[in-house]
Amino acid sequence: MTRQQMTEVPQALSIECADQYDWDDEQDVVVVGFGGAGVAAALESVQQGATVLAVDRFFGGGATAGSGGVVYAGGGTPIQKSEGVEDTPEQMFEYLKMEVGDAVREETLRRFCDQSVTNLQWLQHHNVEFAGNIPPVKTSYPTDQYYLYYSGNEAVSSYAEQVKPAPRGHRVKGRGLSGEVLFAALRKSALSRGVKLQVQTEAIRLITDQNGQVVGLEVRQIPAGSSAARRHKLLYRLAERSHNAARKFAFRLRDKLAVLERAEGVVKRIRARKGVILSAGGFVMNQTMMDQYGEKYVGALQLGTSGCTGSGIRLGQGAGGAIDRMDKISAWCFINPPLAFAHGIAVNLKGERFCSEDVYGAKLGYELVEKQNNKASLIFNGELRKQALSQSVPGKLPFFQYMPALMAIFVAAKKANTLAELADYTGAPLETLVKTLHQYSKHARTNTRDQLGKAESFMANLDEGPWYVLDLDITNEKFPCPMITLGGLQINEETGEVINEDGREIKGLYSAGRNAVGVASNLYVSGLSIADCIFSGRRAGRHVVKVDAADDTNAEAEPAEQDEVAEVV
Repeated sequence: MTRQQMTEVPQALSIECADQYDWDDEQDVVVVGFGGAGVAAALESVQQGATVLAVDRFFGGGATAGSGGVVYAGGGTPIQKSEGVEDTPEQMFEYLKMEVGDAVREETLRRFCDQSVTNLQWLQHHNVEFAGNIPPVKTSYPTDQYYLYYSGNEAVSSYAEQVKPAPRGHRVKGRGLSGEVLFAALRKSALSRGVKLQVQTEAIRLITDQNGQVVGLEVRQIPAGSSAARRHKLLYRLAERSHNAARKFAFRLRDKLAVLERAEGVVKRIRARKGVILSAGGFVMNQTMMDQYGEKYVGALQLGTSGCTGSGIRLGQGAGGAIDRMDKISAWCFINPPLAFAHGIAVNLKGERFCSEDVYGAKLGYELVEKQNNKASLIFNGELRKQALSQSVPGKLPFFQYMPALMAIFVAAKKANTLAELADYTGAPLETLVKTLHQYSKHARTNTRDQLGKAESFMANLDEGPWYVLDLDITNEKFPCPMITLGGLQINEETGEVINEDGREIKGLYSAGRNAVGVASNLYVSGLSIADCIFSGRRAGRHVVKVDAADDTNAEAEPAEQDEVAEVV
């Protein structure tokens, strides 16, 4: 795919009258992108009596299916109560204000918190299973026996002193990364309720009438059962499986996918009588858009799927939609697990600590990139290295956690036998670095308050070497730093309708999930994106069929039928 094709905004096709146009298909609602937000929007629309067609360039699931399956929920969920956790929507709101900032209005964030319990129950009624059991130590992702955890900075001292902490990371019950389990349950429920799904179908431009209202869209579909469809599926699977280990190869495969789609795809036009909902994810896999909006983050490990190219954002722009917060990227600099790493110190080029090391990885990543120009090192000593090694084994950590930890221990970290070597490896002035090291160690020995508010349980005496230095540069391939994009289309936060540069709603056009600006469009904590997918997807699905969003009547919906009865093309 050429550079121009990666950034081009497909201008909407304008027609005079939808009733007189020659359509290949007609539905009440058409959903573009069938991931977490898309399936939530489709389910909500169909439960309100609308006919719904979802189209997906690949096979559905999106970044949600490839995620850890964590839903950020609080305010007193049944899972929290089963573990004896006391939480209120107000406490959840006060904490999230510190993370969400001005990404959304306060009243929107309040709605998100107030609806958190019912949205979790809604997921449960669609056969998504959650469980309790809180891990004994802070982690970025719990092992299979734990399903409720502190998924953000709630328990970090500087946050906990302001708002009573509560674990709100609700991990879907399942082995390993459980995002696929979450999506499979929602997909099955959607299909059983009548949602139609067309896969290997790329939305290429929106269609508007003479009043500027979105009335449909144009798609390019690989014929089902064809040799092109089989090759398309093979290329997609290879690209997904090779991405982490061979990114350049994966992107070459994605270029081949785009060429195949343009050569073999059949163009069709689908009418959306009530509206189109864009839920095609972010743009982390679009290298040109990353160069344009997130240059400081280029080189980090793209976390997403081949569909995260910003196509839904550009479709909305083509109909006049405004974009915002496109420079908001979340880089997850996880130094826990192994837990021992978080007992070390992160220093900048001045030899000074710049962030408490027990914070959530996205907070550390933000401070690293935005405040330290991506130049910092993690320092730990031989004793912490031994602890890290004992923690980084199968059984104690899943594969996707212990393998990067072992890479860091044996390959990425440099050993310094003297303080002079330590300063040389970090690039910091020896005098300042020694002062920082000794001051931190003194606080650890005497159990006095750390200047950055780090919890006593995360402190360690680093006076005794040898020391080890881990380069935290997000482009360090020996210590990968995953990233996602957080910006997207601007929307009416009460309805989910896309708005233009003048702040006016584009009738018939909605956006949800990472396709739009939302609750997760500032600083990220685990589970916030999926929670916002459900919140914003349901919001768009309700409003597109003109149901009052304030009356959440669907939380008590019956569980999904076991048999899939909808058509999957």
